[in-house]
Amino acid sequence: MSVRSGGCLCGAVRFEAREVPEAFGACHCEMCRRWTGSSLLGVTVPERSITWQGAQKIVRRQTSSWAERAWCGDCGSGLYFRVTQEGPYAGDLELPIGLFDDPNGFRFDSEIYIDHKPDSYAFAGEGRRLLTRQDCVEKFGVLDSE
Repeated sequence: MSVRSGGCLCGAVRFEAREVPEAFGACHCEMCRRWTGSSLLGVTVPERSITWQGAQKIVRRQTSSWAERAWCGDCGSGLYFRVTQEGPYAGDLELPIGLFDDPNGFRFDSEIYIDHKPDSYAFAGEGRRLLTRQDCVEKFGVLDSE
């Protein structure tokens, strides 16, 4: 785990995150694809470990009954995905790795909603954990209300 800084495209929102793991994953669900324009490549960081500058510029939207997404109100850069429903996954932010000032040194270890990934692209390499939508429902539970 490390400390990393980052921010949005225009610099109006900046952050310093502690407890940043080395591993990141991809989500291929329809909402993440529409939000990012492809798949979300994100790293899970405890919300308590992030310090924001320019937090007044953060716009949030409840995008399902159990989660929200946030972005910079000035430039539109996606900032995070957060589970809002009480439970074991509440309080963590999924930060896009492209927001980090130095996005090097991460290890790509998982893909979720792999059965929703468009056939027009695939990530190179092997050894990642691959979860289908049903796998995610079973693992994360909150998706049952989707």
